[in-house]
Amino acid sequence: MFERIANGWALSKQSFRVLMLDKELLLFPIMSGISCLLVLASFALPLWGSKYFDTIMNEQQAPQDPLAYVILFAFYFVNYFVIIFFNSALMACAIIRLKGGNPGVSDGFNAALNRLPQIAGWALVSATVGFILKMIESRSERVGQIVAGLLGMAWSITTYFVIPVLVVEKKNPIESMKRSVGILRETWGESLVANFGIGAIMFLIMIPVFLVLAGGGMLIAAGNVMWGGVLIGCAILSILLISLVSSAVHAILIAAIYLFAAEGEAPQEFDKTLIAHAFNRK
Repeated sequence: MFERIANGWALSKQSFRVLMLDKELLLFPIMSGISCLLVLASFALPLWGSKYFDTIMNEQQAPQDPLAYVILFAFYFVNYFVIIFFNSALMACAIIRLKGGNPGVSDGFNAALNRLPQIAGWALVSATVGFILKMIESRSERVGQIVAGLLGMAWSITTYFVIPVLVVEKKNPIESMKRSVGILRETWGESLVANFGIGAIMFLIMIPVFLVLAGGGMLIAAGNVMWGGVLIGCAILSILLISLVSSAVHAILIAAIYLFAAEGEAPQEFDKTLIAHAFNRK
């Protein structure tokens, strides 16, 4: 475990250094988050007061009629489209940087706009899978949550390289997924070691933030509303910042591993040995 964390930490530092060269990459997860909130509002507000409102807002409630299914699926599709669009833009910029270029935000948007058919296709596939997993989770209670969680994890691993394949190779959704599986099977093996390490590091970084959040709550409960509010506000801002950095660093790492898998050469910002051991070989 500690070796995995050490490897993940080293790769995180190298990815973070790349992010420092292009801090504007943080704009993509920010814009993605804002856009997802706007999508939620665009569905929820027109449905306010209707029986379909809970279809969007209540994640544990299964739709009760055919129109509710249509609304929920449409919400999933638009939401996934927004997320994939901005992830593709971020991935395009990361790949440009790792190939020695100096990308701007416009480069990411241009790349994503040039791949709208692929993005829409992958959004449709992702929305379908997400919709099915939600149906399993909402209709089978605890067992359904476990099954949906396991299937969701398997789906995440299977599609690990879909976005860089979509961005670089412009393949359709099915070909992108096959290519992603092929990279995992032929080059890396089964265990996503680096991803585990980065996740563990982000969790450790979050611990003091949650302690500050709890401290703020205790101060408010004790009657010190002002300082408690200050601590809670700082903790929330820290969580948002860590989440943004984590998203960008993760995208950069995936781009670096993909380039090594596709071209056999590690980007100059990364240590080839670390990249080669980001996944356990079979």
